[in-house]
Amino acid sequence: MTITAAWPGATAEEMQEQVADRLEKRLQELDYYDRVETIAQPGFVSMRMTYKESARPSEVQDLFYQTRKKLSDEAARLPNGVIGPFFNDEYSDVYFALYALEAEHLPHRQQVQMAEDLRQGLLNLPGVKKVNILGEQAQRIFVEFSYERLATLGIKPDQIFAALAAQNAVAPSGFVETAGARAYIRIDGAFDSLALIENVPLNVNGRLLRIADVASVSRGYEDPPSYRIRHQGDPALMLGVIMEKHWNGLELDKSLQAEEARIQADLPLGVNFAKVSDQAKNISLAVNEFMLKFFVALAVVMIISLLALGFRVGLVVAAAVPLTLSVVFVIMLLTGREFDRITLGALIISLGLLVDDAIIAIEMMVVKLEEGFDRIHAATFAWSSTAAPMLTGTLVTIIGFLPVGFARSGAANMPAISSGSSALR
Repeated sequence: MTITAAWPGATAEEMQEQVADRLEKRLQELDYYDRVETIAQPGFVSMRMTYKESARPSEVQDLFYQTRKKLSDEAARLPNGVIGPFFNDEYSDVYFALYALEAEHLPHRQQVQMAEDLRQGLLNLPGVKKVNILGEQAQRIFVEFSYERLATLGIKPDQIFAALAAQNAVAPSGFVETAGARAYIRIDGAFDSLALIENVPLNVNGRLLRIADVASVSRGYEDPPSYRIRHQGDPALMLGVIMEKHWNGLELDKSLQAEEARIQADLPLGVNFAKVSDQAKNISLAVNEFMLKFFVALAVVMIISLLALGFRVGLVVAAAVPLTLSVVFVIMLLTGREFDRITLGALIISLGLLVDDAIIAIEMMVVKLEEGFDRIHAATFAWSSTAAPMLTGTLVTIIGFLPVGFARSGAANMPAISSGSSALR
């Protein structure tokens, strides 16, 4: 979790001693508290909270709640003027796809509006949780004046600030009781154009001036900007698509490709819309890797079994792998488990066990049939003589992975499902 707070005008030392230290002390009261990394700078502090790896997934949401509750209680004791603390605990969101929107000759405001329209279209796709616009610059109204001119007129900068604050203040103005609905009174003084700001009255030693008489008012963007995003060296906006939990990533990729084609057909000249990153490729690679290893293993087993054991025996050995995996897939479907990177790795590891056990069992049956045993006795002998060794070998393999599952660490406690890893339901 990341915690931030602002205190305009404070030094980095004041942010550390009067804001960060107080918040850190409250964080130390949390269960599973591990450490907090704090960066203090003039007017701003950022804190990165880390919990112990022994914290289980079922407890994480409650930890987030307890963190918010304790720091919100402490906020009332912070110095006047401190803004925050603010929290960011949505670390489970993974961008399934990133798109760059470039429009070199288009004003930034129109480019943002175009990104908003594209965002609405992407949000309507099934499986899309949310779409974030990255790289948007905040708009600002600049009131620029010369200190020399103000000194000549006998005006202090604080007078300009006070006049603007008084004119733009939002305060309750009362209401009128009527026979019907209550009618609220609102004073119309809020700024909604540059002309209103320029015409704000300024009382200077009995003289009535306007803001425009002593300063220039203009609209623009924060300068310098907080951050900018570039794609291939050109300024751009990014649209980050986040997938719904437990959704089929390959199905979402098909929907995104269709929507991307529609967007490309409707874009005006001079505007470029390009995909920057795509988690669907990673999903396809993972699934294709498993399928390749599965069919290679099956082909090797069938060829060796057919050459060494004969046609009928080879078919029995080869059928053991797909039949067992079919049962595994049915159990996964019934228990609600997903086909993701974790399960793919487990299935790849289990392929070796399936092939070895099938070859050992069928070879023992063939040997006993050649010795004169009938089919039932040959099958039962193979079971009674090889079950214990095969079970022992399988248990040894399982025990080798048990430390990962029972370790008091993040590797054991982190859930196997993430927004970018789910492939098939």
